Amino acid sequence: MNLHIKAPVVWAGLCLTVFSLTAAIGQEPALLARNDLSTTDARASVASAKPLVESVLPNYYHPQDGTSVDELIKRALASNQEIIASRLEIDKARARMQQARLRPNPTLEFEQESGRLVGDGGDGQFTVGASLPIEIYGRRSARVSAAQIAIEASEAEVRNRERVLVANVLTNYAEALAALRELDVTERLLDLDLQTARVVQIRVNEGEIAPLELNLLQAEVERLRSRRQLAEGRLQSALTQLKLLTGVPFEDSLRLREQIDVAVLPTLPATKEAAVDIGLRTRPDVALAQLEEQVATAGLRLVRAQSRPDLTAYTRYSQGRSTYDAPTAPFAQRDRSLTFGVAIGLPLFNKNQGAKAEAEIAIKQAQTRREFAERVVRGEILAAYQRYEAASRAVSTLEIGAIPRSTQNVATFREVYAIGEIKITELIAEQRRLLDATRDLTEALTQRYRSQADLSIALGAGAFLPAPK
Repeated sequence: MNLHIKAPVVWAGLCLTVFSLTAAIGQEPALLARNDLSTTDARASVASAKPLVESVLPNYYHPQDGTSVDELIKRALASNQEIIASRLEIDKARARMQQARLRPNPTLEFEQESGRLVGDGGDGQFTVGASLPIEIYGRRSARVSAAQIAIEASEAEVRNRERVLVANVLTNYAEALAALRELDVTERLLDLDLQTARVVQIRVNEGEIAPLELNLLQAEVERLRSRRQLAEGRLQSALTQLKLLTGVPFEDSLRLREQIDVAVLPTLPATKEAAVDIGLRTRPDVALAQLEEQVATAGLRLVRAQSRPDLTAYTRYSQGRSTYDAPTAPFAQRDRSLTFGVAIGLPLFNKNQGAKAEAEIAIKQAQTRREFAERVVRGEILAAYQRYEAASRAVSTLEIGAIPRSTQNVATFREVYAIGEIKITELIAEQRRLLDATRDLTEALTQRYRSQADLSIALGAGAFLPAPK
């Protein structure tokens, strides 16, 4: 399997196809462990040019059977328990809306007044009444409006949580892609060193050079093996985080489908200004801050409405008789009355002064948070755009200049070393410069991918999120 590295054709000629490392990681190849290899065998081995490194890359990458970042994001949004729990907040807000629409309940009164003590006569009266609070001054509409805004705020909160989850998936996917490329590059250079070691072994066997040069190259081989192990560890860690975010069982394998140099993310706006405008219109956290300001304003309206006099309509029917009435007196002859009225609560002392002041402060807080959220969006978009432009320039510089030159230098140094014109230390130094250049390219590619991802997230991650219901 070959991962494509953007470098000139000469790289493909020098860095042979590599395969996965087995349990033999850390073990020396037979060539490096033997000093009795014949010259004839050594020359035949070099001529075969077969890969000496068995790659681990197929365990982590497959162009068809691997998983794309889009698939991981969809799985994360569908299975993440925190997101599932946050969506229930929308249902709670809708239940509160249902409650806010309800009108006050009437009150039924029943009263029996007796003027008799035990065994004594006296007056008596029976009363039945009903009362109904009447909501005026827009109390109900203010309560319903606040509840509706709360539903929209809950939806924005869920969407922002989804945006953060997408950001975490993209970040760890970028880390996995970067580690995958570093693993590939390291394996290629390790194989290159092992192939060089065959030439060194030939020259040692022929007495052209001292065994010290072989020892120096062995040390470089072990250094590359260590770097390969570190890269694989980084890759495994990133894949574990992706499993955690997406609900993939930890014991299941997870392979990547993409490569960091060719991975495709949503198209970016043409200018910084256009990106900022889109972000301010589409970011769910900005929408949430705006809705929180509306909630605070609606809360103040409700508090003011509740500060007005309470109004209650009532009616009562009473029936009574005195001790002078015969117990058997007809119903029509007893005292009866029907009363209608309105009760008004007078806000003389408690005018909700504290609640009003608190609501006004809440509005100022919401305004400050909204302004800060908008400023954060501008900063995130501008910073991500600048990082993307810088990383793109670095990638172009490395792909066009540093990598081709360093690759050609290594090829030349190997040819010169094979005829004994330079020392092994010079070849090793040049190969290290190539390794450094390829690591710089990997870093630049990673930065470009991450800045693209950061921009998508800063713009609201709309390309990755499901359409609002």
